Amino acid sequence: MRRLALLLLLAAGGCTSHTAMSPGDRAGIERTLAGTESVQYLKLSYFVTPFFGDASRRLLTPSHPEDVRLLNDSNGKPLSPGQEQAILPAGRRVRVVKVEFPTAWAVTERVLYTPRTQPWVYLEVEGAPPGPPLVLVLRPQLDTNEEFRAELGRYLSPRDVAPRLAGFSESVQEAVRSKRAVVDMPAEALEMSWGYPETVRVSFQEQVRQEEWIYPSGARRAFLSNGRVSRLSDGAVASGFPEPATERSRAE
Repeated sequence: MRRLALLLLLAAGGCTSHTAMSPGDRAGIERTLAGTESVQYLKLSYFVTPFFGDASRRLLTPSHPEDVRLLNDSNGKPLSPGQEQAILPAGRRVRVVKVEFPTAWAVTERVLYTPRTQPWVYLEVEGAPPGPPLVLVLRPQLDTNEEFRAELGRYLSPRDVAPRLAGFSESVQEAVRSKRAVVDMPAEALEMSWGYPETVRVSFQEQVRQEEWIYPSGARRAFLSNGRVSRLSDGAVASGFPEPATERSRAE
């Protein structure tokens, strides 16, 4: 009965597709990624959180819940998916279970208060706590095979990242594992830990490249000098991030 109602809704134009990718490209991606034995690795460290209003799934996100920008409330303000439940560090082995594109049919079947109009990638991650399936939500408007694979490549790596992690100091490795930032960590390690910033401001002082990484809530900021963290500012009190302090510098 429910399937018949969905068919009638689709036929009446009650829901539209949110992907322009051709059926052939979608099938090719699903065939080569989902259900295969090929191993990939987490390129970043991730939080596991609830999946907004859908208790049958969990969200896998590199962003702190306060920084997640996948869904807005009725007033246009970003919704947090829920409190962090676990951290899965960069380097964990991953298998893609399913790729689900936001076709008209898929959007209709998804729970209303979820990021319904974006691609969902279902993952099995080594060492993840038991529970509902883990879903990585990709950005919308991935209209070609190449765009989709490039976007997924920002989050998963076909190559083991352990050798790269081993090149960091033990304190930096621990920071990446626990999604913290520490002074003097390389930019690559900061990216692995905190994820991708929303804005990067670049300037030069006496031929030294200065960067300010700003995360979506504006509370988390990292200042880098020649590719290494020189100080941190974090106005939010949250597990996995620096404890409340205004700013920390190399001199400390």
